[in-house]
Amino acid sequence: MLSFIPAFLMFPVHFTLQMLNLGFWAVLIICLGLVKFLLPFNWINSVLSPIMHFMMFAFGVVSIKLIRLTNNVQWDCSVEGELSKDNWYLMMPNHLSYLDIILLIEFAASRIPAPKFFLKKELIWLPFVGLGAWALGMPFMQRYSREFVEKNPHLKGKDIETTRKHCKKFQTTPTTVINFVEGSRFTPKKQLVKASQYQNLLPPKAGGVAFTLATMGEQFTNILNVTILYPENTKHPMMDMLCGNLTRVFIHIDVLPVTDEVIGDYFNDVEFKGRFQTWLNQLWSSKDKFISQVGNSK
Repeated sequence: MLSFIPAFLMFPVHFTLQMLNLGFWAVLIICLGLVKFLLPFNWINSVLSPIMHFMMFAFGVVSIKLIRLTNNVQWDCSVEGELSKDNWYLMMPNHLSYLDIILLIEFAASRIPAPKFFLKKELIWLPFVGLGAWALGMPFMQRYSREFVEKNPHLKGKDIETTRKHCKKFQTTPTTVINFVEGSRFTPKKQLVKASQYQNLLPPKAGGVAFTLATMGEQFTNILNVTILYPENTKHPMMDMLCGNLTRVFIHIDVLPVTDEVIGDYFNDVEFKGRFQTWLNQLWSSKDKFISQVGNSK
């Protein structure tokens, strides 16, 4: 355990180790991704994809080992329900930090199929991460404001079309589709701007989740309602982690059934849209109360 090292010394050492870990696995994944791109044959994909997923998992496992080495951190991880590598899951976590992604990859490594994140298009330019995610077949979403779409009506539904295209790719192999329903990382400033009715969450965006369920609902084995919390590092968990000051990580997963009430035509069926929004808001309200309970018990 190296957490005794002062933060001003720990940061450059830990940051360098994390970047070397990220860069090593990302370069290998990108190289194999280029092979898949240049040789788009099913048998090439079937051979290389498991290897690339192993590399992604290796990145997450090594990254967490580095965190454990450099931080005196308590890990609280619990699962309500059964998980399997052979199933399809829709994972819906709250979003607090880029650290969330590392935690979810490491969590998935020994429990569930390889995760596929829906990422903002701007992240394609993030060193190592962007091209690595592209090579792994993760969808990049271009988000438009309502005002922008009104001025450019031809762009209406582009996100949904991207979701449809990628969901079809996920239907042949057990997959964990991860959707950060809030659309952005939670901060008190964003909470105010979005006039969130929740104390610890941003309002959930129902459209993308509803469409994913409509496209793959019958194939999803379960919905994974994931709650992530850094109870003692609420302001800058990623920076605290790099400086060796991360003290507690809390992850709780509720394994929920995929019922008829969450599968339907969100965009054309007004009654279903109302029911789905009620279901999602109730889920988010329960998560908000749960986060408050965990935070108060720290």
